Amino acid sequence: MSMTKHEQILEHIELLPVGEKISVRGIAKNLDVSEGTAYRAIKEAEAIGLVSTIERVGTIRIEKKATDQLERLSFNELVKIIDGDVLAGHTGLDKILDRFVIGAMTEKSMERYITPGALMIVGDREGVQRLALMQGAAVLLTGGFDVSDSVKGLADELALPILRTAYDTFTVATMINRAISDQMIKKDMTLVEDLQIPLSRTYYLTTKNTISDYHQLVENTHFTRFPVVNKAHRLVGMVTTKDVAKKQDSQSIETVMTKEPRYAKSHMSVASVGHQMIWDGLEIVPVVEDSLNLIGIISRRDVMKSMQSSQEQPQMPHKLTDQIANQIVKKERSGQEEPVFTFIVSPQMVNNLGTLSFGVLNQIISHVVRQTILAKHNYHSVIEQISLYYFQLIQMDSEIEIDAQIIEVGRRSAKLDVCVTKDNMMASKAIVVTQLMDPV
Repeated sequence: MSMTKHEQILEHIELLPVGEKISVRGIAKNLDVSEGTAYRAIKEAEAIGLVSTIERVGTIRIEKKATDQLERLSFNELVKIIDGDVLAGHTGLDKILDRFVIGAMTEKSMERYITPGALMIVGDREGVQRLALMQGAAVLLTGGFDVSDSVKGLADELALPILRTAYDTFTVATMINRAISDQMIKKDMTLVEDLQIPLSRTYYLTTKNTISDYHQLVENTHFTRFPVVNKAHRLVGMVTTKDVAKKQDSQSIETVMTKEPRYAKSHMSVASVGHQMIWDGLEIVPVVEDSLNLIGIISRRDVMKSMQSSQEQPQMPHKLTDQIANQIVKKERSGQEEPVFTFIVSPQMVNNLGTLSFGVLNQIISHVVRQTILAKHNYHSVIEQISLYYFQLIQMDSEIEIDAQIIEVGRRSAKLDVCVTKDNMMASKAIVVTQLMDPV
């Protein structure tokens, strides 16, 4: 099966040496494709980690990182995290770690904390080791201790792992807590596969269908936009009312469809897909496999509902963005619709020089902009572009004031002027362009 132009571009990019600079115009010229096709392929390459766009440098080929497929933390994965080894209970390594308990109490006191699926972190205390195993918990020995043969036999019999690490209890507990936290964050992120309508409930047409077939499908479903696939079931186009207007019923769908449409893949985040749907005004986006075979669709309505819901819900403070948002204080101003915001620079938010990190300042401004648009226009928004100017360093423990003024609002986007002041002096200024989502 021959590759599409899109696939050819992705293959070309993947074969480029790491550090090679690429451009839409260069790809279009070298591979004899349209700049639109080159642009979409480069965006896809960026989404899958083949390239990265760096300010003032451009788009360059980067080393693709291996995708972490870990969805739940098993004892087998835990061994890798703690640089440990397995002393017994090898057949239970695929079991999932639910929580961990530090064995620093008396045996009687810790009984109520030990549950099946837990991990007991303990040193050279055989009584605690046996207690944990009998109550369905695995055992992790810190400090490099060993266990008796009888305890190993019990672990093998119950298929509960006994792990060992050279790290101390505090260090290993911190490592496990971080791993569990990372998994919680991944679990909370909504992917396309969580919202996509499966192929069994997707209406689509083939290149052999006619405009008459399109009208019949519209009459039966009351939808007006459909993916178009070829005989191999590969996505080749989209067809809408605009495409078929004033055309003969006998005309083939292939001759009127919009070719090389935008599409999504199941592993993509809903936020990234929604960003493009908002900007391009797309009501639905086909979902495809790597081979471009159609496997379903995702609708703008479902994406907007999901994105708005995620912004409205209180977030667990385990992500840096949540920590930053929680430290921003909103203050209403009499006589003005836009609120003003304050932020005290904590030690976690500074760089090695003890001043506010450039990335944190970007995040503060992004949060304030979204809150300002929500307060005045009742729209959720997605940041499209930030031009940030840093006039003076902002020291740790400083209190800054962030004032975002809306310059203009269009049907799809808004532009804001943001001033950051410290001690009544301007410390930073930004011009921010955002995409507007559907109203709340």
